[in-house]
Amino acid sequence: MALRLSPLEREEIGLGRAAGESFRSIARRLGRSPSTVSREAGRFERYGQRYRPSDAQWASFLRPNRPGRVARLAVAGPLRSLVVDLLRSRWSPRQIAGRLAVEYADRPELRVSHETIYQAVYLQSRGNLRAELAEQKALRSGRLHRRARAAAAGAVRSSRPWLGLRISQRPAEAADRAVPGHWEGDLLIGARGGSAIATLVERATRFVVLVALPDSRVSEHVIAQLTTAMAGLPAHLRRSLTWDQGTEMAQHAEFSLATHCPVYFCDPHSPWQRGSNENTNGLLRQYFPKGTHDFRTTTQTDLNTVADELNGRPRQTLGWATPGEKMAQLMTVATTG
Repeated sequence: MALRLSPLEREEIGLGRAAGESFRSIARRLGRSPSTVSREAGRFERYGQRYRPSDAQWASFLRPNRPGRVARLAVAGPLRSLVVDLLRSRWSPRQIAGRLAVEYADRPELRVSHETIYQAVYLQSRGNLRAELAEQKALRSGRLHRRARAAAAGAVRSSRPWLGLRISQRPAEAADRAVPGHWEGDLLIGARGGSAIATLVERATRFVVLVALPDSRVSEHVIAQLTTAMAGLPAHLRRSLTWDQGTEMAQHAEFSLATHCPVYFCDPHSPWQRGSNENTNGLLRQYFPKGTHDFRTTTQTDLNTVADELNGRPRQTLGWATPGEKMAQLMTVATTG
């Protein structure tokens, strides 16, 4: 018999413990020693945690084969300090691992896998990073336990079709993100629907622009604010804007006339056609929890601070560069061209 427990065996232990089954009963069913099952579940239960097979499997994967070896993030040092600082800046473990691999390519002692960071947050009983980040949620998700990614279901805002360009008419260069200057936009709604901000994301660089709407979300005001936000961009970075069919874009023709940026409309109830923007709005809910925030109290300076933080996070799709770095390169080209 294999020395290590298999994922299926850990599932059986988890089901058994959830049902109140004894270690001996579970061990008999698995053909294992009761001490093996007790030791496996005890790694979690002795700290008041419920035994979770998925967490146990990840812990087993990272557990050193040599007795006495200390986990890399369990002790104070430069690597732990780097990771903690970036977690405090709301970087994800994958972003941290990817960026460290780029910045410290010649210093392996300052590189770490994203799985090791997750383990340091969720599983280490001593040196747990979550305790050091007690003043904030350790990870952006705020979860106490790891879970599989699930499709998020959300309410669809009521909409009506506006006369304009359909997303099927949008240039192919926008769909494959090959050329910069194609944007996605939407409103992020505040508590009780009484306020909103506009969110813009450039598809190639994932660069975020947040636009305050202090007066109202009626189309005339939204169009005026969006026009101001886009006016400072060079022409090659104003190739198109993709939006849904919300009433705030009823006067989209005025925006296109002022900015020379055509607006393309998604199909009804198809938020995935603005995937970058939907993902960004999800990230923004960490700063502005749904149903609790009144955007009338949020200034443009406040929004710029949040946008700067998002644009300073490295992205795997950008080779672990940041959206801010990529946009700065495009702006430099525009200035010198």
